Amino acid sequence: MPERTASLTRNTNETQIALSLSLDGSGQASIETGVGFFDHMLHHVAVHGLFDLTVQASGDLHIDAHHTVEDVAICLGRALDQALGDRQGIARMGAAYVPMDEALARVVVDLSGRAYSVFRAPFVVPMIGQMPTSLVEHVFETIAVHARMNLHAEVLYGRDDHHMAEALFKALGRALRIAVERDPRRTNVASTKGTLTE
Repeated sequence: MPERTASLTRNTNETQIALSLSLDGSGQASIETGVGFFDHMLHHVAVHGLFDLTVQASGDLHIDAHHTVEDVAICLGRALDQALGDRQGIARMGAAYVPMDEALARVVVDLSGRAYSVFRAPFVVPMIGQMPTSLVEHVFETIAVHARMNLHAEVLYGRDDHHMAEALFKALGRALRIAVERDPRRTNVASTKGTLTE
């Protein structure tokens, strides 16, 4: 079977990013964005998705975390899209419920080739570590757009913002793991259109 990998760089006046992704990995991650909480969340995506993920990013953190977090999410979405190729033979859809102590999150994805994001989470505090909680939604939306997938993410309940965010990222990894799996019975794309790329 062909390897499903992608490596890309993004260099702007605000950020410099190198990212590599293997969809058929073992959950190995090396992530350094300068935003510790974001590193922690991306590590969960890799571990629970069984993706091998390497991210080296530097950005204008003297301003805030926005540009760095956003641009890494752009790169991750694009890497997912590139690694999936023509999306032949994949399960296409995946869903996961993940608890984290008092919080419960649900993420549902469809690697349909059409970008759409729905996000609901009752965050209370403005920051988790160095990362604004508002950026959690932005990360999910940005990945969905650049991976060209339909993504629904929701915290069903919870009190602690760290727990709610962690449950969401773990659920994202698990839902993606299901969706990217090759189905040995499927020899084409899971679509009546005959394509998931147009």
